[in-house]
Amino acid sequence: FLYLLAQISFAQQLSIEEFATGFSSPLNIQHAGDERLFVVEQGGLIKILNNLSTNPTPYLDISNQISSNGERGLLGLAFHPNYQTNGKFYIYYTDINGDSQLSEFTVDSNNPDAADASSEVNLLSIAQPFSNHNGGCIAFGPDGMLYVATGDGGSAGDPNDNAQNLNSLLGKILRLDVDIAAPYIPSDNPYVNDGNTLDEIWAFGVRNPWKFSFDTSTEEIWIADVGQNEIEEINKTNNTAGLNYGWRCYEGNQVYDSSGNCPENNQLTFPFAEYTHNNSGLSKCSITGGFVYRGSEFPNLLGNYVFADFCSDELGMVDNTGNITYFGLFSGNNFSSFG
Repeated sequence: FLYLLAQISFAQQLSIEEFATGFSSPLNIQHAGDERLFVVEQGGLIKILNNLSTNPTPYLDISNQISSNGERGLLGLAFHPNYQTNGKFYIYYTDINGDSQLSEFTVDSNNPDAADASSEVNLLSIAQPFSNHNGGCIAFGPDGMLYVATGDGGSAGDPNDNAQNLNSLLGKILRLDVDIAAPYIPSDNPYVNDGNTLDEIWAFGVRNPWKFSFDTSTEEIWIADVGQNEIEEINKTNNTAGLNYGWRCYEGNQVYDSSGNCPENNQLTFPFAEYTHNNSGLSKCSITGGFVYRGSEFPNLLGNYVFADFCSDELGMVDNTGNITYFGLFSGNNFSSFG
């Protein structure tokens, strides 16, 4: 099901309104600069929702080249900032071997509602040691670069200490320039040609940043990082290069495992906001990050970051001081994405 935020009053009451149904495990909602919505299904389809009606033929179908059990599948979609002229878009998925794949596709030159399925270009492949924590959120930043969130490789507790390892692409935020030749490395990435670090890395120390987004007004990045056993965290920064968000040394502001490559605390960037799994009498477990609201319809949301918890079925917001407000229960929804 897809829902609209329907109303918010000065008492901070919020309701949701269903506006589209008939999807199978929708994990992402994007737009390409026009009135259409593109709904990403975990099983490998991208469907177009046009004037609240779903096109009968998918925009893209890669169901025969992915693995989609558990946390795997077609996980991310981003349209090039110049999509209206170059027709390029990008997806992140787990292939049939369970490894992560970032690819470029192009729209069909004869049909704006269909992708050219034969146009795939492999930008980046990442071997996955376990089936979970694949990340998958991709987005173009205000600088025109493509940002890619990768999980720590899975299992539990980051057993290989990938997130703190600068020779691994796992547990990272990567930054690519898709408008230059492979390997698409921007010259101002923080570790370019240092001889010790993978050039794609922009930030590190994340566990499973299922969703991140950029504030369209301040250009700050908001990263909702799914926690281990106790704490869900929300990171907000000015997107400075080379930040270390702390995992697995820390889960939120709490020490988790200091046996690996843990730096001094003054070298870490701690969460802007966090919440525990045992919070306000409800069982929380997995944050679904959203966006900072910059619209005009709901003044009380202006400048606040909207998110959800997948397990407790709550919607919430974070204000500019880091305080969290919850809007109560919307049972049975398991919110997986915002758009």
